[in-house]
Amino acid sequence: MLVTDLDGTLLGGDAGQRRELREALDRHPEITVVFATGRSVPSVREVLQDSFVPSPRWIIADVGASVVDGDDFTPEPVLQECLRSGWPGAGRVRAALSGFRALTYQRVPQEGRCSFYLRPQYLTAELRAAVEELGCSWVYSDGRYFDVLPPRAGKGSALALLAAKQGWPMESVLVAGDSLNDVSMLRLGAHAVVVGNAEPALRQRVPPGARVQHTHEEGAGGIFAALRRLGWVSGVHRLVIGYHRPPAQWTAGGWRPPVSPNGILPVLRRVAAGTADAVWAAAAVTGDATSPTAPLDGRGTGLPLALMPLSSADWGAYFHRACKEALWPVLMSRPDLMRFDASSWGRYEEVNARFAHHIAAHAAHGATVWLHDYNLWLAPALLRRSRPDLRIGLFHHTPFPSPDVFAALPTATQVRASLSDLDWAGFHTDAFAANFRRTMAGSSRIPCTGVHPLGIDRRAVEDLARARTAAHRGGRTPSGQLVLSVERLDYAKAPVEKTEALHRLLSRHPHLRGRLRFRLVCPPPEPGIRAYDATRRLLERRIAAVNSTWGTADWRPIDYRPRAVPFTEVVDHYLQADVLWVTSHSDGMNLTAKEYVAARHAAGMPGVLVLSRHTGAAAQLGEAALLTDPRDAEDLARTLHRALTLPLARQHAHLERLAALLDRHTPAEWAAQVVADIRSRTGSR
Repeated sequence: MLVTDLDGTLLGGDAGQRRELREALDRHPEITVVFATGRSVPSVREVLQDSFVPSPRWIIADVGASVVDGDDFTPEPVLQECLRSGWPGAGRVRAALSGFRALTYQRVPQEGRCSFYLRPQYLTAELRAAVEELGCSWVYSDGRYFDVLPPRAGKGSALALLAAKQGWPMESVLVAGDSLNDVSMLRLGAHAVVVGNAEPALRQRVPPGARVQHTHEEGAGGIFAALRRLGWVSGVHRLVIGYHRPPAQWTAGGWRPPVSPNGILPVLRRVAAGTADAVWAAAAVTGDATSPTAPLDGRGTGLPLALMPLSSADWGAYFHRACKEALWPVLMSRPDLMRFDASSWGRYEEVNARFAHHIAAHAAHGATVWLHDYNLWLAPALLRRSRPDLRIGLFHHTPFPSPDVFAALPTATQVRASLSDLDWAGFHTDAFAANFRRTMAGSSRIPCTGVHPLGIDRRAVEDLARARTAAHRGGRTPSGQLVLSVERLDYAKAPVEKTEALHRLLSRHPHLRGRLRFRLVCPPPEPGIRAYDATRRLLERRIAAVNSTWGTADWRPIDYRPRAVPFTEVVDHYLQADVLWVTSHSDGMNLTAKEYVAARHAAGMPGVLVLSRHTGAAAQLGEAALLTDPRDAEDLARTLHRALTLPLARQHAHLERLAALLDRHTPAEWAAQVVADIRSRTGSR
């Protein structure tokens, strides 16, 4: 918590210092800002029009006689009643002190405060005694202001009450001030900073100590210096990774890293952890009643994180609705499934604007910004407008559709205009890059494009496969042949089409009944995503129908496992499966295909990869895999039957050819090349 006076403190220092502090607080939303000021609440509203002033969560006003909520300016009635208890009123105070001719009344708008001008030599014992006889307290500041307050009022009293109500330990609070009316809060035992332009008397009353800093920097500059010395804020970075998710999932037991060593999250974890002066900017969902809120400082991840809080309502509209119901169907070349809602799109625009502001606040001058995926499609234009000094790249981990499919999006013109502000756009395949260039044709500015297919951590997969081989030697299950699919629930993965193909196969080839099993490991999407509900219901009906039609007392053709599993268990499935069946209608890459090949090859086992020709992996492995077309039901069944009847020697040769085609570059090398391309804007136009 940062509790700061306004005039002379937060509002002090030059414009550059105030901007620097504001940007630092934007980078660290985990720091709660509290104003503690002599100003009235209406006067604080005026201050908030200044773009360099951060938004306070709470406001202590009227020299500690008022406490209001910074979001809606509603008073905290219990706290204010306590602080104003015993106040006789300004009229009675003036009357009681009318005999002190050195006092000049100062009209102020605050309730619970009577203010006078007074020269220092007239602050006599008689005057102090008269105030005490009224049952009031007083503060004197800047050699001229004499404020009479309710007996329990004061910045320190108000802060102590607020901290007790909110459960703030004083070691988590930094108090900043510049005048004697800040003394009471500077002496509460919290971390404190007396800024460079403070009254000399304040420096004498609050000397430096273990928790008290005296800075040379003035105003906002002094606050920023104190925050830096405490380690509560960081500087700006040369590389900012912009991704809609953090690199770990927050649970009741703390941060949980990805279960797999492969995929974009593990890759970016390595980049963030291993690159000097890099930071990962992501959203953290707050206010979700179904799960604990992640700590916004990201501690416990071991990574340089800059988390931006999003309410669960904002996340639902942005990600569950706009991303998954409007954009995802277009990316998957299924615009017929698109559900576009103007309200949700408005949230998408707002979240992208917040991301752009958040990223810009963390980026050094001339920094490289590496954005990821369609979730941040509107960020490039916003960043270009506010930070023309940045190098901005975006890697698409999804397919990029043809221009006619892209045009089906009602906001296609808006998105295209934003993407034209990229310096560089990356893709897994030449075909996706070509679609992008065709879509951007005619734009005023066309980004460079690069093709960088993402690989796997082959060594990690191979080491794990060898360690698990003893329990799965032979590669065949006791009941016959096992066909495996490992994929999240998504209509784009064609899970329903697979069940139909299996039904067709069993009806045509009776000898497979009782011997063939299809294991579908299919984790559900995160709660709140409705885009796949119809697919899930239809899939479960078709699985039940196929198992009912062909199953027996001791055999079911489809082994459906709708849950996430540890990567060790995934590798166990690879080692058990004679065939990996990948049938995506559209897929950016599909790393399970590469993992299966690496695991089986390391274990010395044969295996067959049936791979959709519409995956990014097909561009690399297609010359050796058995390619299939999930849009053709007959082809699905026919290609699977071919895989099941492939002679053992052919299986070994098949897998050897696939293994030879696996990526030579590690994921870390992949990431380094992408960053280098963004920085140099290397690629095709």
